[in-house]
Amino acid sequence: MILDKIIELALQEDLSLGDITSDTIFTSQHKAKAVIRAKEDLVLCGQDIARQVFGEVDARVQFTALKQDGDEVKKGETVVALEGPTLSILKAERTALNFMQRLSGIASASRAFAAVGKKYGVMIVDTRKTQPGLRRLDKYAVRVGGCRNHRISLADSVMIKDNHIAAAGSITAAVEKIKSVIGHTPKVEVETTNLDEVKEALAAGADIIMLDNMTPAQVAQCKDVIAGKAIIEVSGGINAHNLEAYCKVKPDVISMGALTHSVPAKDLSLKIVEYM
Repeated sequence: MILDKIIELALQEDLSLGDITSDTIFTSQHKAKAVIRAKEDLVLCGQDIARQVFGEVDARVQFTALKQDGDEVKKGETVVALEGPTLSILKAERTALNFMQRLSGIASASRAFAAVGKKYGVMIVDTRKTQPGLRRLDKYAVRVGGCRNHRISLADSVMIKDNHIAAAGSITAAVEKIKSVIGHTPKVEVETTNLDEVKEALAAGADIIMLDNMTPAQVAQCKDVIAGKAIIEVSGGINAHNLEAYCKVKPDVISMGALTHSVPAKDLSLKIVEYM
């Protein structure tokens, strides 16, 4: 249902008033064959979404996936073959490519980040810093690439962040309030920014302690204090350039907004190869 709405909105952006160029040049009798090719090396993602886009525009378009989500594709390889009305292929082209390019970009970055995490035994996860309205797709691409998902929505888990703490008065007050209402079953995560806050979160009974915007040296110091009494999550400002430095400290989890909020799209293109 959510995916149907996303695709509907995306197609409306292009087609709510028609396609003045294609509608003028072609009629419904024109047929074509086309391919989608990778224009750079990538981890492919978004095949089923692209298939649905073409199907929504015209069920007569035949969509043949030549690669699968998660496949490592080389520059120049063909990933999809298409056949059907020329008008329909052209009308669906950009929307389908937009989804595939963004999701392949996220999957490709996730594959690289996951490899670094695996080297040190650290779980790499995403955040809620996703494209508005596309969170489930973005997080799907993260999984395809080999990383893991953090919260999808605010209802998924307890995470006491800086503004909760400020409004509640302290880490201790926020944790006590949570535990008095939700009971003992859910894990409670607390965001901290310095060693004193880490000590307070430990004393309050936090199950997971997020070390936010700390240097690797500060993470190592906090890890010594936590000493296995809570799960350690490191977050804030982590990217491809500094990920390994944080992994070397071996926290339990590293969460990265960079997995989704600023990943470059991968380049794929659709080319008509035969007219009928």
